[in-house]
Amino acid sequence: MKKETKEWINKAEDDLDSAKFNFSGGKYEVAIFLCQQAAEKAMKALLIEKRKELIKTHDLFLLANKLKAPKDIIEHAKELTLAYTYVRYPGAPEIKDIEGRTKSFLDYADGVIKWIKKSLQN
Repeated sequence: MKKETKEWINKAEDDLDSAKFNFSGGKYEVAIFLCQQAAEKAMKALLIEKRKELIKTHDLFLLANKLKAPKDIIEHAKELTLAYTYVRYPGAPEIKDIEGRTKSFLDYADGVIKWIKKSLQN
């Protein structure tokens, strides 16, 4: 594994840890933001390793499709991208049951990182 790839994976895992920390403190919007960031950095790690490119975007749906991710990863990527937009700006639609949704986003980000790490081993 390239050094740069490992750095991106480490950042992704740090963001996921920070998301969990914020979730436990009731900072759900910050946790959601960090879930998206964790998944984004993991996907970029795989792009760097396998395709030797870095796409500068926050659109996880686009990244997941570029990586030919499994259908569940693509769906989670789409949801994480939408949630990321909602929590960043005032006036966005309110997320119903934000605590429960944040828990789902934590699971999505964790699943993305696990899939990426497995893909890096192949």
